[in-house]
Formats: sequence, C-alpha cells, structure tokens
Amino acid sequence: MSTPLRAFRLPAVAAAAALLVACGGGGGGGDAPLPDVDTSSVTAADPGSPLAEGWQRRGIAQVFVRGYQDSDGDGKGDLQGLISRLDYLQALGVGGIWLMPVTASQDGDHGYAVKDYRAIERDYGSVADLEALVAAAHARGLGVIVDYVMNHSAAQHPAFVNSRAGSTNTFRDWYVWQSSRPAGWNIYGGDPWRSANGSWYFAPFWDQMPDFNLQNTAVVAWHHDNLRFWLNLGVDGFRFDAVGNLVENGPAAWENQPQNHVLMAGVRDLVGGYSRRYMVCEGPSDPAGYAASCGSAFAFGYQGQLIAAAKGDTAAVAAVAAYPVTAPAGAATFLSNHDSFAGQRPWDQFGGNVAQYKLAAATYLLQPGVPFVYYGEEIGMAGASTLEGDPKLRTPMSWTAAGGFTTGTPYRARSANAATQNVQAQAADPDSLLAFYKAMLALRGERPSISAGDYLQPQASGTLLSFQRTQGGERTLVVLNYGTSSATATVTGLPASATLGSLYPSGGGDTTASAGGEASITMAARSVRVFDVR
Repeated sequence: MSTPLRAFRLPAVAAAAALLVACGGGGGGGDAPLPDVDTSSVTAADPGSPLAEGWQRRGIAQVFVRGYQDSDGDGKGDLQGLISRLDYLQALGVGGIWLMPVTASQDGDHGYAVKDYRAIERDYGSVADLEALVAAAHARGLGVIVDYVMNHSAAQHPAFVNSRAGSTNTFRDWYVWQSSRPAGWNIYGGDPWRSANGSWYFAPFWDQMPDFNLQNTAVVAWHHDNLRFWLNLGVDGFRFDAVGNLVENGPAAWENQPQNHVLMAGVRDLVGGYSRRYMVCEGPSDPAGYAASCGSAFAFGYQGQLIAAAKGDTAAVAAVAAYPVTAPAGAATFLSNHDSFAGQRPWDQFGGNVAQYKLAAATYLLQPGVPFVYYGEEIGMAGASTLEGDPKLRTPMSWTAAGGFTTGTPYRARSANAATQNVQAQAADPDSLLAFYKAMLALRGERPSISAGDYLQPQASGTLLSFQRTQGGERTLVVLNYGTSSATATVTGLPASATLGSLYPSGGGDTTASAGGEASITMAARSVRVFDVR
C-alpha cells in the first residue's frame, strides 16, 4: 500500500497559533504583510424553503452567469441579467437552476479558481444580488443551487498566500506541500507538483489552483462553515466540483479514494439538515459511487449512449433501455455541459439534425433521474466556430439573431448558429426545438409518474424503445422510434384492456390494449409518443 501523501507532510502549528487564525492573523516568512483569512464560524440557521418537495426532479437548467444575460453593458452576464430572464426559465418548465461558480475568482471567466468563498464575483454583482435572485426564483417556484469548489482554491486565495509564505505559517497545512519534488506522478497528462519558494505544492488542474489538504479537519470545518453561509442565505443546495480528486494517497492512488466518500457523506449530512435542499456531485469516473455518498451525481458516460441511440445505433438503444434499471436513484442525466470532455454541444454532435436532437431530449427528459439542461441546449445552440476547447461551449446565450445578450461587446464570440437558432426565432414556432423542450418538461412537471415514478417494462427492439413510468395510480407509456422508417412497436406488460390516451403529440389518437395487456403502436420515423394509461 502506498504511504498516504497527506500523512507525511509538515505538521500543523500549535493550538496557540489557532487562536491567531480565528482573529484573522497568520504570519509567516518575508517582510510583506500577509492577507487575513476569514475563518469565522457560521452556525446553521435554516430560513426554510418555499419550494415543493422534490422540486429538482422537474429538471434543472445549468446556467453560466457570465454567458446568460448582461444587464449593464459591460459585455459580461451578471446576476441582475439572470433575474431578468427568470420568466423565460419558468416558462421553459424546469424546477430550478444551477449556477456555475459565482464566487469571487482569480480566473475571471469560469470561476473555478475561487479566491473568496463568501463573496460574489465582482463582474456578477454582490451577495445582495444573489439574495435577490434567490427570492425572485423562489417566487416563481424555482430552486437555485450554486457551484462549490471544495478540492482547490485560487492561488490568490488568502489562505494559500499565507501557506506559501513558509513552513511555519499557520496555514501551511491547509494545502499539500512537499520539501522536495515527489516522483512518479502523472495526472491528466502532466506533473501535478508545482515549485514555490524552494518547496512543492500539489495542483493537478492548474498551477493557479492548488489543492486543499482535506485530511486537515480545520480545512473541512472551514468548508462546512462556507456552505452554511450560503445555505443560511437561502440557496437551495450545491453542485460539487471534482469530488473524485479530494484526497490523494500516492501516485497510483490519486482518484476516487475512500476518504472522498467520507468527506461527501459529511457534506450530505450538513446539507440534509436544511429543508428541501439538493446537492449533486461531479465524479466522472465513478458516478454510481458518488451518487451513493452524495445522494446525487452526474451520469457521466450515459450522455454518449443517449446521443448514439438518437442517431439510430441499436446497441445504444438497448443500453438506454437498460440503464435506468440499475442506475442510482440520484442519477443526474444530461446531454452535454460546460466541459469539452463531456462532449460538444448536441447541435454539433447531431450535425444540426433536429429530429435526432428531439429524440435524445425526449429520452432523458422522460426517463428517471434529475435531468440537467445546459443553457442554450433547448434552442440548439452550437459551439463557437472560432474557438476551441471549453470556451467553445461557453458562449453568450443566443436570445435573438442580433444577439440580445448585451448592449456592449460580448466577452466572447457568439454561437456559430446564433442567427438561426435563437430564442426569438423559435418562440412562436410550435415545431421548434424550444417548443419541444417545453412540451417534454411540461409532461415531467405535470405527471408525478414521469418526474418521480418507477421505471417498468423497458423494451428495446432494433431502433424501437418503449418504457412505462408509474406513481400511485398514474401510469405513463413512452414509445420512441429512432429509425429512419416508420415501424410498429409491440408493447407488453400493460393493464388488461387499458385505454392509452395520447398525451404527446396532442390529438395523436388513442388506442386500446388487448385483454392480455399488449398494444401495437404505429410509430412514424424518428418520433416519440407519450400515453396516459388508464
């Protein structure tokens, strides 16, 4: 067994120094004054929740605040701009929104290099603006969860500035340090150890994002205080970043370590002490494991099967039918997100094929779990043709052909198809992708069997897929044809002589099951039908 990496570092200073920490002190090497670190404790004070139980199961929109709506003409989205678009999100039909990091950051873009865990990014507004957003969202029945980065901070965070000042600094043990460069490490194709003042600190994602020492109980307690700070203000939960990277036990044991699950179970207990809060974790290489410890985790890998099935891949259709049978109850499904490793925007993956796009959307929005819709997905936003990597996926929202995002100069190039795939162009079109997303999310919001029910009788035959959702006395049948030709689906396991009333498309025609609980349903090419079974 490898020696635990964080067990052979410099010891923490004496308890007397901890009193200095509580007062915002620090000390360390050099003559330059070191910044104070806010380690003040926060006591839980649950303001309650006005949201319906299980609000998250209606679906959550992932929002990049910088890219959503600018309110002041500086070319960058902000919280007031987002507030002005809440009616749109309510009409879309989601139950809540996830804000990518809104805390003060060093990176000036994505926000994952946090330099103040209890302050809002200046480009976005203030804590008061966030409180106003939460209140306005709650008034519309929408929850608000915020991104939280527990694994690492910005190098500009006061705790790290203190930590790198010297081995005797109070905050040295808040981060992962070695006196000499450790050998044998390779994470994401690079050496995670970075040089500073004759020592080495651990920062696998970027040299400006050093990892916390999460085996230091003082660091964990501080994170808990930060979480309570936001929960006390009324936020409805968190999305936790990079939970697979929390603790390292050596160069061959740096991901998905047992301590990670213990840490997240502790966070889950904390969040669970507040009413109707929700948390979801990002652990791409162990979705099921983190769904268990966090309560909900993103279903990485499944998004590729959804895309392939929608393109008519029969093996993928079978996999999509089977996935919910063994998937964790807290599986958070999605088609794409802000990271390029999860895939390009669906529009680009489908090459603009709207029929395939709709099938992928229908599948994950009608299956079990907590579906996440990446901003602009519902209108078919493409990536920016002039950008590469993650920035390509994080462009300004396409509100109109002319833009609609800002009165100034946008912070980044627009989506490649903004001229045609925008909200204004689709809002009045009943056949648009936006109209389809609204229809699927409306079904999810109106029918408990879809949002929270059991998943029964999944049947895959070639490019045909059917499944049933039940909750109490309500039963819903979903049938999809991913093929390019019309076909007849034979559905079994229905109640004897049940009437199948068409929910989607409206006016699609009812049918009846046989006394043996079987029904034959004619499906047009690349189509979805949804029935109320009674």
